[in-house]
Amino acid sequence: MKTHSDNPARSAVERLKDLERKKAELERNILDTRAALDRRRAQARRARALADNGVPARRSAPADAGADYTGGEHPGARYAGGDYAGGDGAGGDGADDAARTLDAASTGSDAAPGAGLYPPDERTAILINRGRSTVPDRHLPRWIKAAVLVAILLVLLISLIAMLLPGPGPAWPASVAKVQGEVAKACLNPDVRSEPGQVNFACAKATRPILWVFALMTSGNDPGFAQAGTGRMGLEPISPAQGNVVAWSLNLHHPYKPSNPIDSLEVAARAINNIIGGGTSIGAYGSVVVVPGLESNPANCLRYTGSSRVTSRKGFPSLCALPVSSQAGQAALVADVYQKWASGATPRLAQNAATLFENARNPGNPQVQAILKQLPHIAG
Repeated sequence: MKTHSDNPARSAVERLKDLERKKAELERNILDTRAALDRRRAQARRARALADNGVPARRSAPADAGADYTGGEHPGARYAGGDYAGGDGAGGDGADDAARTLDAASTGSDAAPGAGLYPPDERTAILINRGRSTVPDRHLPRWIKAAVLVAILLVLLISLIAMLLPGPGPAWPASVAKVQGEVAKACLNPDVRSEPGQVNFACAKATRPILWVFALMTSGNDPGFAQAGTGRMGLEPISPAQGNVVAWSLNLHHPYKPSNPIDSLEVAARAINNIIGGGTSIGAYGSVVVVPGLESNPANCLRYTGSSRVTSRKGFPSLCALPVSSQAGQAALVADVYQKWASGATPRLAQNAATLFENARNPGNPQVQAILKQLPHIAG
């Protein structure tokens, strides 16, 4: 059984808050990356504009006054005592304009690349609106970044759904599956039908859960079960003497072994079918005795089929004229069989067996879970 949190609603709220915090952090990282890309693009545009005007994007001022720039003298760009030449100097006003342009693009030998590309008020606005970027630009295409973001959000969403979905529901004890496999093997014996009426309620595919339900109720699915006082033994407890009598009609090996689960289930199937359909036996002086079953009673047939009509033939036990096909009718028949099968069974225990039979495919039913908790130790 799965253990759930004491307060699943609170746990879900905390997980949602964690996801919201992670989402906010991802959004901040994306904004930082976008701001870094915008600055790089602006720097590249400004550098191209300066290059188109014949001014390098970065240039250091000469160490000595009056020195020429490397690569030839720039028109009007000669320093004189730290000031630009003007007036009648070569280049005149055009030299002053070029010098001022160069000065705007170069703030000294230690200036960072791209310094001075934004006016002070523009740089302030960018910092206020976007913040200072701490994420290096890896030049990733925008579609890759979008795909990564979608993948992260998808993983988070799947994780959230997995946490919020309920775990596996209640199930039958693990031993039930093992007994079901043994029932399938036992029901391969064609002699489990009642004789001579050929009733096969116990091994019909729709109703064979009666076998593992009775095993669960009477032995806890333990093939080594033995009941003190009654001498009943096996996975489907029955006295060894009774088991040996039934084993003859099944063509089983002798003596019958109640601790063998397949033997025990075959004997149980034949005995259950006899309880329902009746049978014949050899009486005193070799006479044939007809033993009626539950379906020989018209009142029972009314409960099982909705009709009290029965069919009868000489030398055969009477049977219900209509098949027992409704779920309610089958459950009523299972309850009646259990009271004859388990010695001393109370009506309440018989009804519990019928409830388990009706819910063979629904172990999560609250009534089923309540019954399972009342049963003695169940074999693993």
